[in-house]
Amino acid sequence: MLILGAGERVFARAGFNGATMAEIADEAGLPKANLHYYFGNKQDLYSAVLARTLHDWLVPMDGLVASADPREALEHYIRAKMQMSRERPDASRVFANELLHGAAVLGELMRTELRTMVRRKAAVIDGWVAQGRMAPVDATHLFFTIWAATQTYADFDVQVRAVLGRTELSARDHRRATDHVVSLILRGCGLQE
Repeated sequence: MLILGAGERVFARAGFNGATMAEIADEAGLPKANLHYYFGNKQDLYSAVLARTLHDWLVPMDGLVASADPREALEHYIRAKMQMSRERPDASRVFANELLHGAAVLGELMRTELRTMVRRKAAVIDGWVAQGRMAPVDATHLFFTIWAATQTYADFDVQVRAVLGRTELSARDHRRATDHVVSLILRGCGLQE
C-alpha cells in the first residue's frame, strides 16, 4: 500500500511519462530496488495503481442490492465516493488522466469488470424503479452522473477552490459539497423532497 500510495501521488503530479521509479521510491521512502522487487517496471506499478483505484471505487457499489432501501443505499454510495475524492484525490486524478489519454491500460478492465458491475447495479436500480421505490431514471447514466459529481472535487479541486476563494478545502467545505451532491441526486431520483 505504501508503494501504491506513493505511485498515486507521483503519477498524479507528473503523469505516466513524467514519473520515474526513482521519484516514486523517494516518495515512498524506500530504495528503488524495493519498487522493482514488487513491481518489475513503471508500467506494472502504474497498472496496479489504476486497478486498485477501480477496485476501491467498485467496493461501495456492493450496498446497491435489491433488498436495500434505495435512498439509504444511494446515499451511502455517494457519500463513500465523496469521501474517496477527499481522502485520495490523487487516485482520481491518475484515473482521469488515464481516461483522457485513451485508457490504454484501463480499457480492458472497463470493458469487462466495470461494465459487468455497472450492468448488475443498473439492473438493481431498474428493479427499484419497476417496484415504484424510486422515480424513473436511466440507471447507467445515473452512475455517470454520480461519478462526475463526486470526482470533480478531486479532479478539478483547483477550480472549486478558486471559485470558493479557498487555498484549501476545509472539512466544512467537503461536508457542504457532500450534502449538496447527495441531496441533488436523491431529489432527481425522487427519494428526497
